[in-house]
Amino acid sequence: MAWSRYQLGLAALMLLTGSINTLAAKWADNFSSVGCGGTEEHGFQHPFLQAVGMFLGELSCLGVFYLLVWRDGRRAEPTMSPAQPFSPLLFLPPALCDMTGTSIMYVALNMTSASSFQMLRGSVIIFTGLLSVAFLGRRLEPSQWLGILVTMVGLVVVGLADLHPSQHHSHNLSQVITGDLLIIMAQVVVAIQMVLEEKFVYKHDVHPLRAVGMEGFFGFTILALLLVPMYYIPAGSFSGNPRRMLEDALDAFCQVGHRPLIALALLGNISSISFFNFAGISVTKEISATTRMVLDSLRTLVIWAVSLALGWENFHGLEILGFGILLLGAALYNGLHRALLGHLPWGQPRGEVAEQEGLLEGDSRAINSES
Repeated sequence: MAWSRYQLGLAALMLLTGSINTLAAKWADNFSSVGCGGTEEHGFQHPFLQAVGMFLGELSCLGVFYLLVWRDGRRAEPTMSPAQPFSPLLFLPPALCDMTGTSIMYVALNMTSASSFQMLRGSVIIFTGLLSVAFLGRRLEPSQWLGILVTMVGLVVVGLADLHPSQHHSHNLSQVITGDLLIIMAQVVVAIQMVLEEKFVYKHDVHPLRAVGMEGFFGFTILALLLVPMYYIPAGSFSGNPRRMLEDALDAFCQVGHRPLIALALLGNISSISFFNFAGISVTKEISATTRMVLDSLRTLVIWAVSLALGWENFHGLEILGFGILLLGAALYNGLHRALLGHLPWGQPRGEVAEQEGLLEGDSRAINSES
């Protein structure tokens, strides 16, 4: 079936804003500027402040949600179902996971390349699958177990590519290894967040934009308050600011004042996350969850290509191989192979085709099929 212009626009918006989100964060990390009190020029390494900005972008999804509610209420026949009553505190546990995982990932992005960052995030499939079996009582299909195994192989290949000495311009090997491990650790937290959302949030039939906005509200409020004690917590060499504290928000604002382009990078990161969430949810609704997964994989390819074009990293063949293996793992886990086999009438008995169609159209879906 041919896509409409609206569907094409949604797909393009998701691909564009998703790519900008990671690239803008890495662009900000690449800046150097003097800080407060005339301190010497140093890199813009403020991962926790950047995480606050990301949650501000998620919080803006609440505004989009209420705008949609207002627009729907003006129709003669409203299409949005009335929300079920629920406690806003329902979103606090997943928001805490989101806050932790996002902060760890922004720290890791300071240590490794944007493409490796995006590729290694694919490891969330492994932990989501295992936790869904342990805590949700899910029964994964053989193809999903195979997808998890293939993803593990892909992670090893991407990790080997990162060990190549010419792969990174501004990071030493120990930083790269630490960054890669932090990204994978963060995916454990992200997987816990997904399981919590599925177990406690989705049963209340909360609109996705409202759910993202509520988690953004909690994440923004809590992490913004935590910036105050972080200003006084020593972090030694782990910190990138002159005072060697866990986070120095004042230093960040001084750097932005001296290099206004940093503000543009931060604004790109904040605005892109809200548009990306809206476009992703709309693609799932208007097209399919499988299309969303494919677009998310293409986003990794765009980030890698742009990073090469800008000279942020060097080409390495292993990274291409690793990306291909990770893409195969994600396709197997999310059931994309069934859709592809459905277009091949040869090689499958009619009974098997019907059985696969039943699986695709049934109520049982793989966890994380819409992320």
